[in-house]
Amino acid sequence: MRPSNIASTFKKCRLEHRPALLTYTVSGDPSKKKSFEILKSISLHADICEIGVGHNCNTGDGKQIQDSTYRAIKNGIKIKDTFTIVKRFKKTKNTKPCILMGYYNSVVQYGENRFIKKCKQVGVDGLIIVDLPWPENKNFSKKCKKNSINFVQLISPTTSNYRMKRIINDSHDMIYYISMLSTTGGKLKVSPRKILENYNKIKKINKSKNLVIGFGITNKTISSLKKADGLVVGSALCRKISESIKNRQNPVTNVSNMVRKLKNQIT
Repeated sequence: MRPSNIASTFKKCRLEHRPALLTYTVSGDPSKKKSFEILKSISLHADICEIGVGHNCNTGDGKQIQDSTYRAIKNGIKIKDTFTIVKRFKKTKNTKPCILMGYYNSVVQYGENRFIKKCKQVGVDGLIIVDLPWPENKNFSKKCKKNSINFVQLISPTTSNYRMKRIINDSHDMIYYISMLSTTGGKLKVSPRKILENYNKIKKINKSKNLVIGFGITNKTISSLKKADGLVVGSALCRKISESIKNRQNPVTNVSNMVRKLKNQIT
């Protein structure tokens, strides 16, 4: 069986002796047009692009991502627009994997089977459904796998060993480790050394699974965590978009420059 686009990306990064850089931006922020341009621009430096699906009750997110989501919803972003953005991105012949990240209510509203089918149709490589934990996600995860879509499982510092082993066993090509107990964008409350210590314990369970770290990753912390398979930067990019709007600057240029600098720190 041919390896997924996500698995191939991690393999490429390992050969280059560096972690994969994953970016997160919200679909429709600061506008539908600009969010596509940001995605296209940052993909020149990022290895995997996570795209936030706007939700009016994104409880796991801090102020930066909530601000981005608010702007996107205010701009009238709908799931169909997000699918259009992914489709356009894939038509640019860009091979970078796209992962949609959102909440289960959006999937239910669209229709679970219809949603997965549409993801496959437009070229979505993976899905992160924040509020659909194991084992409740088992059926959904199987449907994703059947359609060659990676369902990304989440693990946190409070996940028990019992659950952890089963989550890893049921995972596809990527697992997301939440580095600390916080909403996104919070100041890193745990030392990078402790994060890597916890990370290595998880990694030992199954070394063949790609494990990325998210939450608290900024230009100040990213280089100290580069032993991971991948690092996710989201809130810092959403903050940069907010700052660009406030200062009447081009968010596409500013965010792209930021991602380029982050990439340089782990290369």
